[in-house]
Amino acid sequence: MSRPVTIALDAMGGDQGAAVVIPGAAIALERRPDLRFVIYGNEAVVQPLLDAQPALKAVSELHHTDVAVRMDDKPSQALRAGRYKSSMWRAIEAVKDKRAAVAVSAGNTGALMAMATFCLKRMANVDRPAIAALWPTLRGESVVLDVGATIGADAQHLVDLAVMGAALARIVLDIERPTVGLLNVGVEEVKGNEAVKEAGKRLREADIRLIDYRGFVEGDDLGKGTVDVVVTEGFAGNIALKTAEGTAKQIAHYLRAAMGRTLLARVGYLFAKGAFDALREKMDPRRSNGGVFLGLDGVVIKSHGGTDALGFASAVELAYDMARHSLADTIRETIAQVHPSAVAEA
Repeated sequence: MSRPVTIALDAMGGDQGAAVVIPGAAIALERRPDLRFVIYGNEAVVQPLLDAQPALKAVSELHHTDVAVRMDDKPSQALRAGRYKSSMWRAIEAVKDKRAAVAVSAGNTGALMAMATFCLKRMANVDRPAIAALWPTLRGESVVLDVGATIGADAQHLVDLAVMGAALARIVLDIERPTVGLLNVGVEEVKGNEAVKEAGKRLREADIRLIDYRGFVEGDDLGKGTVDVVVTEGFAGNIALKTAEGTAKQIAHYLRAAMGRTLLARVGYLFAKGAFDALREKMDPRRSNGGVFLGLDGVVIKSHGGTDALGFASAVELAYDMARHSLADTIRETIAQVHPSAVAEA
């Protein structure tokens, strides 16, 4: 049997906290029996839920915390009130202290990024961390980043995003040399702002061995899966992510309304139920739940705050994959091709 993978869980994060986190962890354990958990949260809340999951309880350590970061806390407030003692901080700290390979939280994104950066520190030669998301496409999945960690980017930051995104794609997509594109308002080299054009120039000239740079891509290329990795700054990336999520819900609403409008439509739905079930599964955001924090000296996974147990299980399984394939080491290896000093500083 392979060596167990230990995941640290912030049991109090998210809209429903432990009521989703604990059942989600139990589902992930069924799929990945070599998982182990270090859980941080209010013992009075978490322990009864853990008692109801004997298999999970047998492979978990529960550590009581009095403080939980609220979903509406500002990052500065969360750091002042929760540093060293909140369930979110303690889960991140477990990664820093090597008691866990990855931390998973469904809590406040800004607070999680602030705490993770403060606790784990940035990786050598990475100025700003990023959040990467797995994006369903016509070809399968792509990696898109940054989807909201930082607003704005200069050329070097975009190059760093390309490097980190390619490292993640090597793991989750199992591609040795992922294709990479810069999100732009057109594919022509003369289009876009100066930062994007300069980043494209640097990526072309660098000829990084582990990156197959394909130039600029447009918004519709996200769904097509034109490239394995789409790079943009956090403002545009977060808008793109929320737009895609909203569009998926809109289409689902239209389909439900259309299928129930007439008797003939309802009968047609019965004949096409298998196809609609496949479509629903493909569009289910729970299947791709989990944003990966990149550029830190440790791995943190952000689960959607409003997800259910199945969605949280997906985030835990993503964390498992990041640990099994040593994401941080893969990023360092790729960064070393752009910043040779990174190896010496790591």
